[in-house]
Amino acid sequence: MFSAALTPLDAELAPDHACFIAHCRYLLDEGCDAIAMLGTTGEANSFSVAERTALLEAVVVGGVKPNQLLPGTGVAAFTETVVLTRHALSVGVETVVMLPPFYYKNVSDDGVYAAYSEIIQRIGDPRLKIVLYHIPQMSMQPISHALIERLRKAFPATIVGIKDSSGDFANMTAMVERFPGFAVLTGADPLLLPLLRKGGAGCITATSNLVARDLAYVFKHFRDSDDDANLAAAQARIVKARELVSRFAQMPSLKALMAERTGHAGWQRLRPPLETLPAAQMKELLASAAASAKAA
Repeated sequence: MFSAALTPLDAELAPDHACFIAHCRYLLDEGCDAIAMLGTTGEANSFSVAERTALLEAVVVGGVKPNQLLPGTGVAAFTETVVLTRHALSVGVETVVMLPPFYYKNVSDDGVYAAYSEIIQRIGDPRLKIVLYHIPQMSMQPISHALIERLRKAFPATIVGIKDSSGDFANMTAMVERFPGFAVLTGADPLLLPLLRKGGAGCITATSNLVARDLAYVFKHFRDSDDDANLAAAQARIVKARELVSRFAQMPSLKALMAERTGHAGWQRLRPPLETLPAAQMKELLASAAASAKAA
């Protein structure tokens, strides 16, 4: 169970290393197996290569084990993806989450395959493990089953899984059935339990920043009966949290709730073009969160 970690920002809108390291430790203490940093939720594509490498180095120096990290390394220029991925390997991180090149639209599977193939061959490191990233609503570049099959055939030791953030449960279960041994991870928190029961591998999710303990409980107890009151309660809290942060724009909502929980102003900030919630929405979000906490 992996957290798609938010990135706190300092007053200059740069990643706040100390705050992020503390957040990583918190998430691990709450039961996360690893931190999927610098993904969509972490605003990765708003940061430069230098900012991304510096943050990863700081986290490792700060005591988070490399095998507890899954950084996002896929960017539009495949040469920079190579740089980011080589850097991850250089600090001991062997598994990365990799978007396909995403700027040009209506690219064929052949083009996407060529990009991944070029990246893997240029890196040329047998340690490398890649979790593909399917988020077509953001990247506009879907990862088809035919492409997965081709990549797995060419690079069986490297292409080890996929994060599916499409929300399409049928697509996830179809991949589980078609690709035995391939780790299918959902990006939607409420789908963790049903996907695990279909043979999926787990999740990389945004709401884990708030409800990691509940997600960890579901991951550990998903084989239990639906009569298990604790499992049902954990799943209900996950669904409620996801609904809460999806009422308005998700990332500023998550950051607002993190700022409220921690009292740290850095969680309130987003890097442009993303914006904080309007005052009325912020007030409604925090009131709803307080009411939910009181009811629990």
